[in-house]
Amino acid sequence: MLRGELGLVGLPGVIYAPSAGLGLPAVAFGHDWVQSPDRYLPLLRHLASWGFVAAAPASFRGPIPSHARFSGDLRSALDVCVGVRLGDGAISVDRRRLALAGHGMGGGCAVLAAADREAAGEPVAAVVTLAASETRPSAIDTAPLVTAPALHLAAGRDQISPAVGNAEPIAAGWGGPVVLRTLPKANHLGFLSGRGWMDSLLAGKPHAGTARLARALMTGFLLHALHGSSDLDELVSGELKGTELLLTR
Repeated sequence: MLRGELGLVGLPGVIYAPSAGLGLPAVAFGHDWVQSPDRYLPLLRHLASWGFVAAAPASFRGPIPSHARFSGDLRSALDVCVGVRLGDGAISVDRRRLALAGHGMGGGCAVLAAADREAAGEPVAAVVTLAASETRPSAIDTAPLVTAPALHLAAGRDQISPAVGNAEPIAAGWGGPVVLRTLPKANHLGFLSGRGWMDSLLAGKPHAGTARLARALMTGFLLHALHGSSDLDELVSGELKGTELLLTR
């Protein structure tokens, strides 16, 4: 597995990839409000171990971020994955197998980025959000413009971005195939790893079980959407322990 810095091309952040492979799928992942990509390293490494190039911009980590500009950085991260030959030329990305994902604010911005790419005639192949938050411009209003298959995961004990006001309306209005699951015992910070300076001021805390389950669900969905892995149908749209399937369409 390889790690690189997006800063080498002028965008702060990290990128993980398998040690070699041509025509790989790629995922751009957006961090939550005031969080760092470092808090998602287990997820990024996990994706790379399954053959994905995973890029996570580290921009707009301040208390008053621009959602529109951060969604632009997510699009730029995908452009880097496609346009820069990685690993001394041993790694390349297939532009037909691109995905956007994110947690909290990053999830909402992933929706905005997917809609912008679709409007530009370059739609992504999949979108995944973890406890998505509303954004400005509105991810809820933008969701009907995205036709890519999507998985939206909500946390049942989320006091920061409750499902009823965020993930549920995003999923209900989604313009393409969609799956909405709730992790009933999860809180908003449960998807993170490590500790952050804002944790004590926010409701909840990182939880290894939540992060592990989210990694499995996200990876399975992306393998299904980007590789066409039919043996993962049950993982994508079936009833699974530790989750509640609220919507599949």
